[in-house]
Amino acid sequence: MVEINEEKSSVSFTVRVVPRSSKSEIVGEHYGAIKVKLKAPPVDGAANDELKRLLAKELGVSRSEVEITSGQASRTKRVRIGNTNTSRIRSILKAKS
Repeated sequence: MVEINEEKSSVSFTVRVVPRSSKSEIVGEHYGAIKVKLKAPPVDGAANDELKRLLAKELGVSRSEVEITSGQASRTKRVRIGNTNTSRIRSILKAKS
């Protein structure tokens, strides 16, 4: 199960990305992280930009609400999403599995 930490009006969780996939999508869970496939390559921040765009779209928040707090150059990243809650994240994951 994905560990989601809820703060005042934001949540943070771990994401495991797979760059250069055939399409960008949230796949489900992978060892305590949300697994996300990204079409973008991990070059010049393209995969990070694609991750922010995808999470913002899936969670119904603005792109400025999505922040990569650690792991910018890694496949395992820590992400903070503003203006959302744990139940919204869990419902997205349930729909994807």
